[in-house]
Amino acid sequence: MSKNKRKRYAAEFKAKVALEALKGESTVQELASRFGVHPNMIAQWKRQAVEGMTESFRSKSGRSDALSEEQVKELHAKIGQLTVERDFLAKAFGR
Repeated sequence: MSKNKRKRYAAEFKAKVALEALKGESTVQELASRFGVHPNMIAQWKRQAVEGMTESFRSKSGRSDALSEEQVKELHAKIGQLTVERDFLAKAFGR
């Protein structure tokens, strides 16, 4: 018995097909036959491309919020570690 394997497409190929779909010069059916992909896949890649564009145009502060949460967690962990070390050294030197 052979398993039904799904074909995986490279990101560059998906971007190329999505860009062609966004241009609107050809119908989805024409693109599907030209690239050998199901029309539903093209519609999905087109939707993903549009959503990705939205992300790329967000303000820098909007993008840095996700990073800052991660950085805050790391900094809190570091503060905790330094506090423990300081308390240990204070006790060791009798201060």
